[in-house]
Amino acid sequence: MIKRYLSVLLFGIVALSHSCLAQAGAIDEAVRRGVLKVGTNPTYVPFEMTDKRGRIVGFEIDLLREMSKSLGVKLDLVTVPYTELVPGLIASQFDMIGSGMTVTQERNLALNFSDSFIIVGQTVLLHPRWAGKVGSIEDLNEAGYRIVATEGTTGEAAAKRFLGTAQLRSFPTPEEGVRQVVEGKADAFIHDAPYNLIALTRPENSQLLALEQPFTYEPLAFGLRKGDYDSLNWINHFLNQIAQDGTYDRLHDKWFKDTDWLAEID
Repeated sequence: MIKRYLSVLLFGIVALSHSCLAQAGAIDEAVRRGVLKVGTNPTYVPFEMTDKRGRIVGFEIDLLREMSKSLGVKLDLVTVPYTELVPGLIASQFDMIGSGMTVTQERNLALNFSDSFIIVGQTVLLHPRWAGKVGSIEDLNEAGYRIVATEGTTGEAAAKRFLGTAQLRSFPTPEEGVRQVVEGKADAFIHDAPYNLIALTRPENSQLLALEQPFTYEPLAFGLRKGDYDSLNWINHFLNQIAQDGTYDRLHDKWFKDTDWLAEID
């Protein structure tokens, strides 16, 4: 009886140890392998983008580099289309998502989010022919207007929500959406405010008009697999730490106040 009891107890300990290993969080796994693998889609200026040398750079990328440094690991950026970020995370192709992802109720059903690291909102870029005729998002909600957005983004979701009467088309990248408006093939482009403001600084987009007041409230955060609370706890403490020690403000000013980096972007 005693031998049988000990065997059962030993089996339970072994099973528990295997269970704990199987449930190791993303941060623990990154430390174990020495690499933090992050899924991203580098098309969201100034959060993640590709420079002229082919490097992925940006505000969120700098946050991830600081995170990796704090962990004592290397950063491995895994580039995938935006619509494949959540499936890729669930399939364990990478440890977390760092790609300008807005926290939404729908996404929160599929993954867990860290505390937000910035708040943005959707704005509108207009073709100049609508100067003085369109002053708000409500003005565009008519069947005659052609609206463009980026596939899989909250800009696309906002366009569907607020502009259900208008004609909507979506494109894989925001650059393609802006080009549609510049060429007169669309009347308005819906996307996050930081991207739209920077898009206006490009010479080819200088004639576009902007409705600069955001019409949505969107917190951006890092995404992790469901139930990975240890990793969420570590990341949230990391975000609090860099907010307190000045690191966050330094990086924010680098990408949102200075404009020198624009000359290095492809």
